[in-house]
Amino acid sequence: MIQCKRVYEDVSKSDGYRVLVDRLWPRGVKKSELQYDEWCKAITPSPELRKAFHSEVIDFATFSQRYRTELAQEPEDTRRLAEIARKGPLTLLYAAKDTAQNHALVLADYLRGLPD
Repeated sequence: MIQCKRVYEDVSKSDGYRVLVDRLWPRGVKKSELQYDEWCKAITPSPELRKAFHSEVIDFATFSQRYRTELAQEPEDTRRLAEIARKGPLTLLYAAKDTAQNHALVLADYLRGLPD
């Protein structure tokens, strides 16, 4: 099971393995206070892609397509996280305000689609 959760939400027993999937450390969160198992920067959107999306140069559909292309270049990390999700709960932590259109949702969908 893969779920996405903002870093500002409370920790839950059902979170399982918690992975921060933002390239930048979340604002207002002390490193000593965030409960996470790993910070996986390798599978975050490139700075160029992130900036293009946040400045509305590209729409979410275009962002998603380009991000999936970037994710395909990180097979080791994506397969490893997909395997963790097959064994138990995996929570992707992100800081974005938009809970309906963000990179963690694209990543979760990508990981769900990887073959066993």
